Amino acid sequence: MTIEVKVPQLPESVADATLISWHKGPGDAVSRDESLVELETDKVVLEVPSPVNGVIKELRVQNGATVTSGELLAILEEGEAQPGGTAAAAPPAAASPPPAQPPPAAPAAPAGGRTGPAARRAAAEAGVDLAGVTGSGRDGRILKSDVVAARGAAQAPVAAAAPRAPVAAVGERGERRVPMSRLRARIAERMVQAQHEAAMLTTFNEVDLGEVIALRKRHREAFEKQHGVKLGFMSFFVKASIEALRRFPVVNASVEGNDIVYHDYHDIGIAVSTDRGLIVPVVRDADRLSFADIEAAINDYGRRAREGSIGMDELMGGTFTVTNGGIFGSLLSTPILNPPQSAILGMHKIQERAVVVDGQVVARPMMYLALTYDHRIIDGREAVQFLVAIKDALEDPSRLLLQV
Repeated sequence: MTIEVKVPQLPESVADATLISWHKGPGDAVSRDESLVELETDKVVLEVPSPVNGVIKELRVQNGATVTSGELLAILEEGEAQPGGTAAAAPPAAASPPPAQPPPAAPAAPAGGRTGPAARRAAAEAGVDLAGVTGSGRDGRILKSDVVAARGAAQAPVAAAAPRAPVAAVGERGERRVPMSRLRARIAERMVQAQHEAAMLTTFNEVDLGEVIALRKRHREAFEKQHGVKLGFMSFFVKASIEALRRFPVVNASVEGNDIVYHDYHDIGIAVSTDRGLIVPVVRDADRLSFADIEAAINDYGRRAREGSIGMDELMGGTFTVTNGGIFGSLLSTPILNPPQSAILGMHKIQERAVVVDGQVVARPMMYLALTYDHRIIDGREAVQFLVAIKDALEDPSRLLLQV
């Protein structure tokens, strides 16, 4: 019995996808739920699994092609694979010549673990056999970092004997032209859209994080033991943002035509950096979550972003975004809006600076905060007071518990 493998239904906001790479070729045996092919959309990389056990009879789409929802990708012959690339359930058929140029298959995943798109691409580029890689991710999932480590270990014994690479002559110049990935192109499109459609303005303030740091230090071990997750800084900033959004609901709104749409919920986007670019998964109903719930959600998104397994629905929507450039060492920046949202909070590096406290010059752990907002609907007064509300909540974290 032949089975058709088609492009899964894409969300309304995603018109098409690009076929990145096939993991199998014609004649290859496949198992049910085994990943057959990767499709890259404007937001995420989708893996299309095999619906049955069987053998690939034909690939209908080549690498690099653009596909749409419901389009036929491949044809499988259902049944247990037999020597010679046939399936037990298939009737005898005349042999047909293989395609002239079958697409190359990526290294197969080991039987004991799963791999994400980033890990498979890294393995293919480095020539690493995934069967010999031990995964450090959840349930033994192989991450890109595992592939990099395996490659380094394989090269280490011969590193000393390897000849030195030739040094380019002085004045020698070169260049490379690489097409943008769909995600990078989409990021560029949205950034230009934000510049053209919104009246963006940024206001700044600074916050003394001494009380937050002391609170984390006092309760860090108990918190992790109780909830199974570390107490980070991001949950404090998400909680402080929510309290400020409640006081200034227009910052949580968006513009649709000539209307202002006020959102009575708080879906907070958390910017996450990946090898493919910046993505913003959304923590739904963050106002209803505890510190532990928020930390768990953020950690899960970070892990799955590295694995390339975040779902498209998890990137949709969002009413306000928090981005942390401080993890890369940024001291100050002006974040850009994430359309159609009307504001974004930028966190930065914590740095000890000399400040005056009660008439004395002391060193305090300070962070610059930046709020970029759409001046079409948010006035400067509201933006400044919103940022001050976040500052007040973080400098006295008990406010977050009492909601004052």
